[in-house]
Amino acid sequence: MNIVVVVGTRPEIIKMAPVIKELERRGADYTFIHTGQHYDYEMSRVFIEQLELPAPHLSFALENHNPATQIGEMMMKLETALRQAKKAKIMLTQGDTNTMLAAGLTALKLGVELGHVEAGLRSYDWRMPEEHNRRMIDHVSHYLFAPTELARRNLLEENVWGEIYVTGNTVIDAIDIY
Repeated sequence: MNIVVVVGTRPEIIKMAPVIKELERRGADYTFIHTGQHYDYEMSRVFIEQLELPAPHLSFALENHNPATQIGEMMMKLETALRQAKKAKIMLTQGDTNTMLAAGLTALKLGVELGHVEAGLRSYDWRMPEEHNRRMIDHVSHYLFAPTELARRNLLEENVWGEIYVTGNTVIDAIDIY
């Protein structure tokens, strides 16, 4: 089974580093994709290097910075990448960014199972774009990796249909590793 790990921002790189390290440790078949949402070296690539992660298998250069256009552009590029890979079975995303939304919706449309790391976190502030992103993805994810019991309860109260696992917070794992 090929696992696709999608990141695009500095926080996603940091929080998914322990997951990528574990995939490496287990010799898992995975593809690491960087969408380019945080596009300059200091905002993203330096973290990949400092966390001693492998270089992404695929990286995108985004032409747009308007959020809606950026999401659409990421979805088109991710669709092309996933169609070429052909063996993607599960995609792992983290958090609440435009990258996560683009990746999750692309996985949904292509029939790739979706795992959301940091599922169930809520601000209950609908003025925040991040709140829109995290709620939408939680409702289409097959696997919801909740960092806390409260996050799990949020997911249960919203009647998400995916499988919920309380896993702890990967940023704590990152601190412990590094």
